[in-house]
Amino acid sequence: MIGFVHTGMVRKEEMMEAKDLSKSDALKFVLILGVSSLFADMTYEGARSITGPYLAVLGASATVVGTVAGFGELVGYGLRLFSGYVSDRTGKYWTITLAGYFLNMVAVPLLALAGSWETAAFLMITERTGKAIRTPARDAMLSHATHQVGRGWGFGLHEAMDQVGATLGPLVVAAVLYLRGDYRNGFAILLVPALLTLGVLFAARWFYPRPRDFEIETHIEMKGFPRSFWLYLAAVALVAAGYADFPLIAYHFHKGSTVPENWIPIYYAVAMGIDALAALLFGRLFDRIGISILIVVSLLSSIFAPMVFLGNFYVALAGMALWGVGMGAQESIMRAAVAGMVPMSRRGSAYGIFNAAYGVFWFLGSALMGVLYDVSVVAIISFSVAAQLASIPMFLLVAREGKHLHHE
Repeated sequence: MIGFVHTGMVRKEEMMEAKDLSKSDALKFVLILGVSSLFADMTYEGARSITGPYLAVLGASATVVGTVAGFGELVGYGLRLFSGYVSDRTGKYWTITLAGYFLNMVAVPLLALAGSWETAAFLMITERTGKAIRTPARDAMLSHATHQVGRGWGFGLHEAMDQVGATLGPLVVAAVLYLRGDYRNGFAILLVPALLTLGVLFAARWFYPRPRDFEIETHIEMKGFPRSFWLYLAAVALVAAGYADFPLIAYHFHKGSTVPENWIPIYYAVAMGIDALAALLFGRLFDRIGISILIVVSLLSSIFAPMVFLGNFYVALAGMALWGVGMGAQESIMRAAVAGMVPMSRRGSAYGIFNAAYGVFWFLGSALMGVLYDVSVVAIISFSVAAQLASIPMFLLVAREGKHLHHE
C-alpha cells in the first residue's frame, strides 16, 4: 500500500503477547464494546429522537435547530482530529475512551433540567463533545479485534448492537411521552442506560486492558496516508454534507403535522432498526466485494429526502427506512474501510481525520439545509440528493485504486 514501508518483522515480545488473545477473545471484545454501545445509544439516541421538537417547544426556529444539530456534529466530529492524535501519541486509549463516555453520558439526563433552548443546545453540544473525545480511541481498539473476525463483519456487528440500543432508546422515550406526556421525564429516564454504559466499559477495561495485542503490526513506518484514503475522505464528505440530521427531520414532522408527535420517536426507532440490519448485511458484503458496496448504499439513501420531506405518513416512514440504510453504512463499513487503509500506529489519527472531515461537512450541510428549509422544501431535497449522488464517482475512484494496489 502507498506510503508504507513493510518491515516483515515484529518485536518478539509483541508476538508472544498477541498469542494470548485468540479469535474467540476478539469476538468477545467486539461483543462487550457492542453492549456498551447498546446502552450508550439507548441514552443519547433516545434523547436525539426528541431534541428537535424539544427545541421547538422552547422557542427555537428551524434555522436554530439545523444549526445547533449541525454545530453539535461539527464539535462531535471535529474534536476527534485532536483526540485521535492524542490517543496515538499517548497510547492511553482506554483512559481517553472512558473520559469521553463519562461526559457523553452525563449530559443527556441533564437535558431534563434545561429551562431554555440555549441551555438545551449547550447540553446537546456537550454530549457530542464527549462522543468526540472517546470515538477515535474506541474505534482504534475495535479495529484491532476486527482484524481477526473480519473488518466489515466486526464493525457491522458492533454497529448492529449499537443500533439495537438506538431503537430501544426512542421507544422508551415514546412510552414515557405516552404515559406522562413530558419531554423532561423522557430525558430523565435515560439516566438508567447511561449508568449501565459506564459499568460495562469498566468491565471491558478490566478484562481486556491491551486490545492492541489482537493485531500484530507489520507496517511500522509511514510516509503520509495513501492516496486512496484522501479520495475516500472526499467521497465521505459529500455523503455527510447531503445527509439531513434527524432533529431537522423531526422538526419538519412536528411543524407540518405529517407525523403525530408521539409517533416521531417511533419513526426514529424504525430507522435505527433498519440501520442495525443494514450494518450486518453490508458489513458482510464489504468483506466479500470491498468498498464498491458503498456505491449501492449511496444510490439507495439518496432517495430518502423527497420521501421524508414530501411524503405522507407511510411514505415518510419508508423514507426513514432508507435514511436508516444510509446511517448503517456510514457507522459501520465506512469505519471498517479506514482500518484497512492505514497502519496500527496511525489508526487513531486516521479515525480522527476521517471523523473531523465528516463532521465539518455534516455541519455545513446541516446548517445550509436548515436555512433552505425555511426558504423551500424543494431546495433542501435538491441539495440532499445532489450531494449524495456526487459521492458515487469518488467511491468508484477509490474502488479502482484498491484494485490497482491489490494487483500490484
